[in-house]
Parts: sequence; structure tokens; C-alpha cells
Amino acid sequence: MRILSGIQPSGKLHLGNYFGMMKPAIELQTRGEAFLFIANYHALTTVSDPARLRTDTWDVALDFLACGLDPERTVFFRQSDVPEITELTWLLSIVTPMGLLERCHSYKDKLAKGIPASAALFNYPVLMAADILACQSHLVPVGRDQKQHVEVTRDIAIKFNNQFGEVFTVPEPSIQESVAVVPGLDGQKMSKSYGNTIELFGDPKETRARIMRIVTDSTPLEAPKNPDTCNVFALYKLFATGDEAEALAARYRAGNFGYGTAKKALAEAFETAFAPLRRKRAELAAQPERVEAILQAGAARARAEARRTLDAARRAVGIA
Repeated sequence: MRILSGIQPSGKLHLGNYFGMMKPAIELQTRGEAFLFIANYHALTTVSDPARLRTDTWDVALDFLACGLDPERTVFFRQSDVPEITELTWLLSIVTPMGLLERCHSYKDKLAKGIPASAALFNYPVLMAADILACQSHLVPVGRDQKQHVEVTRDIAIKFNNQFGEVFTVPEPSIQESVAVVPGLDGQKMSKSYGNTIELFGDPKETRARIMRIVTDSTPLEAPKNPDTCNVFALYKLFATGDEAEALAARYRAGNFGYGTAKKALAEAFETAFAPLRRKRAELAAQPERVEAILQAGAARARAEARRTLDAARRAVGIA
């Protein structure tokens, strides 16, 4: 079974990215043949600074490798290193109805956020379909809010196959129901757009300071507190064992327990989890040629798959 996932390099990765996408993506290594790509072409719809895009792309590569991605078990590559994907996008676009793209939630959402209505933004789902179909992916893990992306890909693949013959594997979405909702410093969903994130590999002192700024309610120190409504506890549970979480919850309910103490426990849990990963990331950053070799090896494997798919699609439409 072939499984594909991707992430945009559009800023420093944070805890929401880690628990929402990175950790599940790395775990795919045990489920089947995993393909994971850094979607730098997709990022061009929102990132206009070339230096920032290069830096963010490199940072994503370092972050994933530091967090446990095994390049021997996962085909790890930059989207831009597989040019077959962009040619395939054009071939898919000839069977993609305008109405299908007009109904895409992501396009409407980005317009609502003030992102200019470019042709690239409108055609974004076709490029995403090419990402998925180029590698003949069977499963695409997504959150429920992203299910439409895979449904669009399925529609395009089926339409192409019906018109030109069986070329593409029609993928299935793998809905990640159990993905944790990670609250940010203000209690909203952690997101770069809200400025409420805790970076994975930020400066340790700044990270601790940000954790100590997490918004809590005004329950007096001596009063019992509800851990289930506390942003600090919600984050702590992501790191703690069941016994550790229950022990801290009991202290909440007993009273005479301040949120500052809970924040310190969270900061310590974060540092315990990420200090060794930070050291590994520093080692990788000091070996750029090694990281580049990993990306190039992944791109070579991805290109071999994409080339076979593209050649079949070119023959099907009559240009090869």
C-alpha cells in the first residue's frame, strides 16, 4: 500500500504541526510504502519572498529528519525536484471542470483571508491531484476538514480514466479522526496566522517564556480547577503518560494549585521531549550535504514513479 502526505514550507513548524501532521506522517513508515514531500510549489500561492521560501523549505527538511523521519523507509523529497508533477498538472487540467474548482473550500477560505485570487490559487487542487496521482498513491491521510482535496483528486482521476483509459490509481482518503486539536497560547487552534504558536525548535528560553504566557482563567489559587477546560492541561496531555496526566489533573481538582505550576510542568515536559531532537537537528544542520543527499535520493525515487505515470498519461492523451 502506497501512502502519500505533504506539508507546505510556510513558516516555522510548531506543536500544532507536529501533533496534527508531522507525528502521524512519520508513523506512516510502519503502515506501508510512504511518500512525504515538501510542497514548495504550493507555498508559492502565499509566500512571495524567495529567501524565506528557501529557508523555510530547508527548515522543514531538518525538522522532519530530526523528529524521526527515516529516509530509508520514507521517500522524502521537495516537490520542485520532481518536474513531472507540473507537466502532469496540465494533463489533468484538461479534464477538470471549472465548477469543480469553484466549489473548493480552500479557494474560498483563502480569498476570505485576503489572499489575491491568482490562477495558481484557483488551480491549486489540480496540482494537489498531480502530487497524489503521480506516485499512484492508494491512501492520503487528511483531517476531516481536508477531505475535499482527496475527493477532488478522485473526481479528476476517474474522469481522466473514463476519457482516456485506466492510467491512475484512484486514491482513498484516510481520515485522521484521532488527531489532537492543539490549542495555541490564546486558546484558539494553534496557527501561524494567529501568532499563537509554540515553535518546535525555537530558542529554549523564548519557548519557556511563551508557555508561561498561555491564557488561563481567573480562578483563585485556593479554588479547585477544571483541567478539562484548561489550555495548559490540554497541551500537557500531549506529552504526558496517562498516569502523569491523571496526577496533574488531580492537583487541579484539589485546589491550592496555581496555573503557573502547571505551566512549569508543561515547559519541563516540552523540553524533555524536544531537547534530544534539538541536538539531532543541530547535527543535521551542520551537515547540509548529508541533508541535500537525502532529499536528492528521495527525489530520484519519486521521479522514477512519476515518470512512469506521466509517460502513461502522455500516451493516453496522444502526445507520446
